[in-house]
Amino acid sequence: MTFSLFTLTSSLHDADSVDSITRDFLYEIGLDFDLRGADFSTYGGGADIIYVRTGGTEGIFRSLYPSLRHDRPFYLLTSGKSNSLAASMEILSWLRGQGLRGEILHGETALIRERLVRVGMVEQARKTLSGSRYGVIGAPSDWLIASNCDREALKRRLGIGLVDIPMEELLSEIASLGPVTPPEDLDTVPCQEAAAHAALLGAYAIYKALHALVDRYSLSGLTLRCFDLLSSVHNTGCLALSLLNAEGIVAACEGDIPALISMAVANALTGSCGFQCNPAEMSAVKEEILFAHCTLPMNMARKRVFDTHFESGIGLGIHGELAEGPVTVFKLSGKLDRHFACNARLLQNEYGRHLCRTQIRVRFPADSAVVEDYFLKDPIANHHIVIPGHCAELIDEFLA
Repeated sequence: MTFSLFTLTSSLHDADSVDSITRDFLYEIGLDFDLRGADFSTYGGGADIIYVRTGGTEGIFRSLYPSLRHDRPFYLLTSGKSNSLAASMEILSWLRGQGLRGEILHGETALIRERLVRVGMVEQARKTLSGSRYGVIGAPSDWLIASNCDREALKRRLGIGLVDIPMEELLSEIASLGPVTPPEDLDTVPCQEAAAHAALLGAYAIYKALHALVDRYSLSGLTLRCFDLLSSVHNTGCLALSLLNAEGIVAACEGDIPALISMAVANALTGSCGFQCNPAEMSAVKEEILFAHCTLPMNMARKRVFDTHFESGIGLGIHGELAEGPVTVFKLSGKLDRHFACNARLLQNEYGRHLCRTQIRVRFPADSAVVEDYFLKDPIANHHIVIPGHCAELIDEFLA
């Protein structure tokens, strides 16, 4: 990623010396910088860094301040040469006095580089989400009584727009399809139930129909009132959502908009939509939770078996096994006013017949008490997103 670098320089300092320090310092950091100099007219367009090159620049910054964008943190890069660190501290203290966020990027260049990479990931995710459109097909399921969404806040904070699409339009699209032929890699997936293989054609037709709606409405993703399909086409959306998520088209179950937005944020930050699932069993003593659902992104599963949908016993569900190791459990509220993100560890895969088909046991840090304090006392609804790898700090920064 290229960072736009705006500079603050006092005219009292020798220009040649400052330029030499700048070249050496930026070379050591080893990232791509677009040096904008003292012209701040384009500041605020993305991953913008203010390079405080010398002392005596505090007044220059204050004179620029009214024309600068104030809804993002200010990143003050400094080499520490020519009293630049002292000036950066004065500027940051003044910004704090205005109630604004910011930080000084200073110290070992390896650490500066690492911090800038994270800043770049956050800004790239903002750019990815801004102006995107996500479909709500049908409506949220009736039981999601705590999973409403503040659409104005969603548009204002993340730049995301929601597009309501009637379930009838999806059903019409399914009915209009001719014979469909699933790709060979799906046709050869083992089946736990004899009915599961017979359901594959219908499940794949749902995928094709959803893909047509994605193209028609220029969607980056969707959430589907999937249980309505059980009665209307005697099948499920589990396979369709799995395939869409594997393609990077964010797809959530049950018309759950907060889960959809959580997955969209996860995908923009990490490149993975994550696994939308329900907590099914918890142990506050062990800090463990068994999560389960009947679908997951196909590319998250190291092994997969087709089964029936758990609650109904019809259609096609997916039992997938995920890689053990570090994961992050995440959920963003529908009002976008709070979120939960915690690094954890996937201990094992399970396959009990009394739960949704994909089941994973996750352990949180022993001293975290998140099971009791968050999940049992103050959860953000039921669905949560399990993302490969540890990225809680990245999520926290994005949503700060």
